[in-house]
Amino acid sequence: MDLLSNLYLGLSVAVSLQNLLYCLIGCMVGTLIGVLPGIGPVATIAMLLPITFHLPPTASLIMLAGIYYGAQYGGSTTAILVNLPGETSAVVTCIDGYQMARQGRAGPALAIAAIGSFIAGTLAVCALVFVGPAFAKFAVSFGPPEYFALALFGLALSATLSGGSPVRGFCMVLAGLLLGLVGIDTVTGVERYTFGIMEISDGIDLVPMLMGLFGIGEILHNLESKDGSTLVSTKIGRLFPSREDWRESRGPIGRGSVIGFLVGLIPGGGAILASLMSYTLEKKLSRTPEKFGHGAIAGVAGPESANNSAATASFIPLLTLGLPGNAVTAVLFAGLLIQNVQPGPLMLVKSPDVFWGVIASMYVGNIMLLILNLPLVGLWVQLLRVPFWILSPAILLIAILGTYSLRSNYTDVVTLMIFGAVGYVLRKASLDAGPLIMAFILANILDTSLRQSLLMGDGSMAILFIRPISATILLLAAIVVGTQAWQYVRGARGGIAPGEITS
Repeated sequence: MDLLSNLYLGLSVAVSLQNLLYCLIGCMVGTLIGVLPGIGPVATIAMLLPITFHLPPTASLIMLAGIYYGAQYGGSTTAILVNLPGETSAVVTCIDGYQMARQGRAGPALAIAAIGSFIAGTLAVCALVFVGPAFAKFAVSFGPPEYFALALFGLALSATLSGGSPVRGFCMVLAGLLLGLVGIDTVTGVERYTFGIMEISDGIDLVPMLMGLFGIGEILHNLESKDGSTLVSTKIGRLFPSREDWRESRGPIGRGSVIGFLVGLIPGGGAILASLMSYTLEKKLSRTPEKFGHGAIAGVAGPESANNSAATASFIPLLTLGLPGNAVTAVLFAGLLIQNVQPGPLMLVKSPDVFWGVIASMYVGNIMLLILNLPLVGLWVQLLRVPFWILSPAILLIAILGTYSLRSNYTDVVTLMIFGAVGYVLRKASLDAGPLIMAFILANILDTSLRQSLLMGDGSMAILFIRPISATILLLAAIVVGTQAWQYVRGARGGIAPGEITS
């Protein structure tokens, strides 16, 4: 009965005229930035954070969430038609989607990507309704040792699952922890890592940091690219899949939905990992694995279902544990804090309208995205003609004005520019900023929960290992780190570059 009443509350919030409007805006913007290569949902959400400061909490999160899962839809359009993923999770879709387009089957590829995304997203939302409250009830029993272990586990996963060398990932985590500890120590009152700079005595502000690393850094990096996007000459042709296409896609859509949901629950996982796992599984299960890479529709249906399911599931650790699972949910975490909404196990009690309203809005958002993606394919493709050098000044202006409008503080603009340069350097060095942001956000949780744990244990670290939940989580973290270290050493001995993906 409680579940039905909560669903009714969520639907009543989601279908209000205001929230429907912001859901539509989020879905449209998400599809747009998914179609346009080089922007991505992280940079877009980061740059829109100042705007959400003036919106109601539920409306702002509904809009930002729509941008996130909407980008998963839009990214497949350019992946299939131009062999250029509009969003990182669409990289796997390029493999078979573009080959289908070259064979004159762009229409079925686009349709199965949109329909598979809709089915997976809807199934994930249904699962979220049941899993979310269970996660929250479980998390209520968490104390400081459990939160310390969980945050440490999240850092271990984000460092190892971010792609590339795990050593680089751990270096980014350490850098994020150092930046997160800048400011006045809340216990001793001593300044840490401020170097006498008064403006950062309260710590580095998260919003300009995010906008700089992802927004400005992305602009600077993409302005260097001399390759313009060109439309494929292939006609889209018949849009709806044939009966044979449906038969080959049913299994991949179902399996991709399950894989994506499970991966999305893991802090540090993400849509790109889910799509890779789905593609690998479908190739192994296929009776004709030789078709993969040459236009197999299962190679589009599985990954597209997986990345949308993972995007939806990633809201569970964010809302119920207060633990962002990837770079996008880390930015959404900042959006909740701006609205003075604290994500975590008590969110169901203190802000039930936000929690259930966002979940219910995902039902509506998936329907909107299906309508937007199938009939408007031609419109989205035409946007590829807009040169990035025209878009970039507008994005830069929005970032600067948005940052300044938050606190009318020039220091925030300076922070924006500094981290914009840092973001550019990280891109040039092929370093992922995701683990850095995750560590920055979790630094305070680690610091506070460790001190509280030591107080509970009379100064002994043993309290972290004698409590069953924290001991189990720490063991899992050790397994993750140990496995990655072993693979790294073995790869180095075998002459394989660490982090290199081999088929």
